[in-house]
Amino acid sequence: MNRQLHPRDENDNDGEADEEQRAASRRGILSGRRLAAAAVAVVVLAGGSAALALNGDGGDDDDSASSSASADAAAWQRIVPGGDCQCADGSEFAFWDRRADPTKVVFYLDGGGVCTDATTCAFTESAPGESDFYNWSVEGENPESPGGGILDVDRADNPFADYSFIYVPSCTGDVYLGDVTREYSPELTVEHKGYVDGTAALTYLAEHYPDATQVVIVGKTGGSVAAPVYGGLVADLLPDAQLTVFGAQSGAFPDDPDFNAEILGELWGAYANMPDWEVNEGLSARDWGIPRFWIQAGLHDPDIVMARFDYAFDPNAAAALESLGVDSSTLALIDANEAAIEAAGVVQHSYTAPGREHGILDLDRFYEIEVNGVRLVDWVDALIAGEPLDDVHCDDCETG
Repeated sequence: MNRQLHPRDENDNDGEADEEQRAASRRGILSGRRLAAAAVAVVVLAGGSAALALNGDGGDDDDSASSSASADAAAWQRIVPGGDCQCADGSEFAFWDRRADPTKVVFYLDGGGVCTDATTCAFTESAPGESDFYNWSVEGENPESPGGGILDVDRADNPFADYSFIYVPSCTGDVYLGDVTREYSPELTVEHKGYVDGTAALTYLAEHYPDATQVVIVGKTGGSVAAPVYGGLVADLLPDAQLTVFGAQSGAFPDDPDFNAEILGELWGAYANMPDWEVNEGLSARDWGIPRFWIQAGLHDPDIVMARFDYAFDPNAAAALESLGVDSSTLALIDANEAAIEAAGVVQHSYTAPGREHGILDLDRFYEIEVNGVRLVDWVDALIAGEPLDDVHCDDCETG
């Protein structure tokens, strides 16, 4: 059975930006996507040691050096964890760190699509390091591109403006849960090492932000699938921190036992990576579906604040359901999944917006959406402040 999520769960500079922005993204966004800008730092971690090198053109203007020094603390650093970490094509994996307030950290799991067979996993290029289905390397990654939404730390109304950020890109096609090497054809071997990569970034979080008192695990589209699992892992690593999990746009994915076992469990090896929490005892690979991740993490640590955002009729989610053979509307599944999660004893705060949009976290739309008189940015601000507002749900979900 060929079960797969939709072709490219996100061209996440795709449905999220207008055509002009998309074209710029495909050209490399002024070459910034290739991280050729002078102020980007690279940290290579190997055997417990760290080497720091600045990528730049070596200009010797004293005034420029002085002005850039003041921004060093908030510059994005490219971190190469090494070890067993790698992208789907076997290339080097890296994530990014932007250090600001060391007591408040966003752990950001980016989107990036998935792959499940020789066609969807092929290393073809529609842009550097990515195909029409998924990102298979970090070649084109840059947290400053497009750099809108919550990544725009210069906005005064950004609830995360003073937070440190650990930005983890997706480059393995397995929603940060895999740990297998899969041969799809004699010519195509894929490293589904998303869990290895993601947990290396978690180790970095614990080592470099040991005094964090507030950690927000943010998952963008595909990243939101694994966000609650990572939230539970952060609770184990930093037990004294206040934790919030905010996942965007995976609320419609159903608990399909066949998909759970065949794709998550067998193809990507995710089942073997599930934490050995006491609440997980007795669960089989068929039990470990996407809604279950929220349930188990919430039962493991009831103090984690769980929250999600979804559009009622996200077209990318609808395509995913169609590819799975699911005959149901996205909105019906979003509501049913939330009801199941809460029936299991986990509170999931939710904001369901009307319409057929896709993309929110790295777009200025994050500041513009308002449903039933409540702006999303204000809802999130209250959420991370520990004072969650009531759930927000569109009334006229087709048009708003």
